[in-house]
Amino acid sequence: MIRKLLKFSLVCVTGTLVLTANPRTAMAYEEGVAGFTADKISFSTGSGDEGNTISSLSNYEIPIPGFTNIGIADVDNNLNIRSGPSEDSKLVGKLPKNGGCEILESNKDGWTKINSGKVTGYVKSMYLITGSEATQLAKKLGNYIATSNTNGLRVRKSPSTDSEVIDQIAKGEDLIVLDSRIITDDQEHGKWVQVRLDSDDSEDGTEAYVAKEYVDLSFQLIKAVSIEELQYGSDVSSVRVNLINMAKQHLGEAYVWGGTRLGVGVDCSGFTQALYRSLGIYIPRTSREQARGGNSVSASNLKPGDLVFYGSSSYINHVAMYIGNGKVIHASNRRDGIKISNMYYRSPVKFARYISE
Repeated sequence: MIRKLLKFSLVCVTGTLVLTANPRTAMAYEEGVAGFTADKISFSTGSGDEGNTISSLSNYEIPIPGFTNIGIADVDNNLNIRSGPSEDSKLVGKLPKNGGCEILESNKDGWTKINSGKVTGYVKSMYLITGSEATQLAKKLGNYIATSNTNGLRVRKSPSTDSEVIDQIAKGEDLIVLDSRIITDDQEHGKWVQVRLDSDDSEDGTEAYVAKEYVDLSFQLIKAVSIEELQYGSDVSSVRVNLINMAKQHLGEAYVWGGTRLGVGVDCSGFTQALYRSLGIYIPRTSREQARGGNSVSASNLKPGDLVFYGSSSYINHVAMYIGNGKVIHASNRRDGIKISNMYYRSPVKFARYISE
């Protein structure tokens, strides 16, 4: 079996901001195969060694792909990114804890200019890890990612076109590749990638497979969040504004399966329950129970603070909170923690309202 070597780049890009069509209505793509095998992701160092993984490399063998001068946020929650090198400058984004960035201008009067995808601005230098320490840390913090390059990417229970479709993924959305494994690429095999779906069924989410042809594979750090992603729209009640603002304060905090304590660790339904509880509103504990409660609403009638559920019509396994402008905030997974996503990053199956205003 001849392996086709994949070349990866470590990218630091902001989350997808452009809304995509509902994946359920888009054409879905995949390719069938006779079988599959799994192996570690590898890439060429340019020195003839074609079997190295990111974690096995030293600083002297290869830099982190995609970076010339890497920096990593050394904060408890989020590092503010400003338009200029001062506290008075406009806030343009936030870099979550352990998020990666490219350093454009090194420490100048206590500020460093960075780029994290579409977000470019200044951060306080004291909150950045740089140099060889950042390189080594990036190898530990990064994950192999499969990014959908088409709308309606079918996610299957097993690596076969005959297998059950358990979800569909919008273009530009990311899935974590499990255990840094991909499928090898000889002619008979290698057409599937094993990935993880966000789910409250287990700490490690739901294992699934996607057709390799319709994903782009890379090694990534946590991404910056732009201010545009943090906006929730107008004509929203004060209760809903307070709820969304509180949720955003916890961006980047840890995902802990079974967790229900903000600031300590939450899973997806623990996050939504804790947010509502802080405003004196009780909702059930699990995503399935939360979906059964409240009042059902349509996607077109969603308001910030309403809940969005994912899974299937018969089995719900993930919940997020709508924040306006086609975005949701949710406790996603152990890699990303609490993050903002396109509402259609997966196919929503139900929407529920617990706030009357």
